[in-house]
Amino acid sequence: MTEPVSSNPPPAPDLRPRRRWSPSLVWLIPAIAAVIAGYLAVHAVLSRGPTITIAFKSAEGLEAGKTKIKYKDVDVGEVTAITLSSDRKHIIATAQLSRDIEQYLVDDSRFWVVRPRIAGGTVSGLSTLLSGAYIGFDVGHSQQERLNFIGLDVPPIITGDQPGRQFKLFADDLGSLDVGAPIYYRRIAVGRVVGYKLDPSGHNVIVSVFVEAPYDKFVTQQTRFWNASGVDLKVDANGVKLNTQSIASIVLGGIAFETPESDEEMEQASPNTTFTLAHDHEQAMRTPDRIVRIVLFRFHQSLRGLSVGAPVDFRGIALGEVTRIGVEYNKDHHNLDMLVQAHIYPSRLRSLSRQSLVAQENDARLRRIAERGLHAQLRSANLLTGQLYVALDFFPGVQPAKLTERNGVLELPTMPGDLEELQATLKRIAARLDKVPLDTIGKQLQQNLTALNKALDETTGLMKQLNGQVAPEAQKTLQQLNQTLQSAQRTLSPDSPAQQDVRTAAQEVSKAAQSFRALSDYLERHPEALIRGKQGDKP
Repeated sequence: MTEPVSSNPPPAPDLRPRRRWSPSLVWLIPAIAAVIAGYLAVHAVLSRGPTITIAFKSAEGLEAGKTKIKYKDVDVGEVTAITLSSDRKHIIATAQLSRDIEQYLVDDSRFWVVRPRIAGGTVSGLSTLLSGAYIGFDVGHSQQERLNFIGLDVPPIITGDQPGRQFKLFADDLGSLDVGAPIYYRRIAVGRVVGYKLDPSGHNVIVSVFVEAPYDKFVTQQTRFWNASGVDLKVDANGVKLNTQSIASIVLGGIAFETPESDEEMEQASPNTTFTLAHDHEQAMRTPDRIVRIVLFRFHQSLRGLSVGAPVDFRGIALGEVTRIGVEYNKDHHNLDMLVQAHIYPSRLRSLSRQSLVAQENDARLRRIAERGLHAQLRSANLLTGQLYVALDFFPGVQPAKLTERNGVLELPTMPGDLEELQATLKRIAARLDKVPLDTIGKQLQQNLTALNKALDETTGLMKQLNGQVAPEAQKTLQQLNQTLQSAQRTLSPDSPAQQDVRTAAQEVSKAAQSFRALSDYLERHPEALIRGKQGDKP
């Protein structure tokens, strides 16, 4: 059914004016939170520093969102991502740094991973055992900005803000040196070895060293550096000398330096000055040789025991050293000559007046000396090791020789060495022994020995005969002689009658002698008594 439609109109609506809205306290807290969030967002955007990338060989110890970047143990950034490089040889660590670090991101700034390490006798990074690894940061001095860096494999020995100076040393080889090896000045550790590399030619090693302040002021243009690794043992006329810088240098190696004394004021060496690294202290402090003369020696004997670097000696003074050893075919004699090339330093021969014996870089005086009998000879430097050296000297009885020159190299005359002379003498003795008729001498000696044996047999028979016949008779004779001696002893004893008679006779003889002496005295006074008789006697 449908409801009937009312004919009355609907009542008119009650229209009222709309009330104005007022904020509620409930919305105050979200509004404050939104304002703070906006402020933090704007502050984060404004204070966010640069984003950099660092390439490392490995991501060991690194973790995105956790690994920090520290400068002087202060957090200055964080690793945000770690990816592989396009060539898959490195990993790329992306890091977000603080805004106030942007000015320190220059071309020579350095990054490295700090983790526990044992190197160069030192232990570092032990704190990371608990806190985890982090990336260390060192500020450089360049003016060129940079955002892409290559991380170091090992932590740097020195930081950019450490006072001191860095120098370069040229050496023949590295020896026992390593990064972190100490630098000594008067046996005080004043620096470290910070790195090493081969020079472009590959013939030398360039060692970078850092000397800390204030000791770096002692490094001048005349400073000498030498390898102080291990033990320097020297045996000379004064005895045995053992020299070392410290126990650490024996194990880890080290470098020492010293400046020769001089009356002139020495200027300090500028950073990155290049010096030569000597093998030992004696070589380092040796006066530099400015005049070098190349000479050649031609020997006709074995050079076993002679090595490159062996000294060339003149009566105890080292004039040079052997630089090359070779062999050459001699067409005239159809044999091989042993060639020894050496460097001679004429300035080492000086008189007491400091005048060089060989002056003005000419060979006139050297030629005159050589023509007077100067020869080279190989001599033994050590009987235990068999090492040889070249000795220059004047040998009596040796004919003077003229010097020859080939391609600008002066060739000095030589003579056989001591060992060669001994061998030649032994050969001459052996040749003379070969001429001796040993067979004839042996036969005669055999005959003589036979005759001697026969004589010994006859002597033995004679001795037996003497023992059997002569010995008993000799024994009886000795017994009779013994009895005779005993009788004579009894006769000569003081209390024997014969001795008493002898004493009485001696007394009578003494009295007779006195009477005769008195008579002779009287006759001497009265010789006439022999005719007239003694006065007083009756006629």
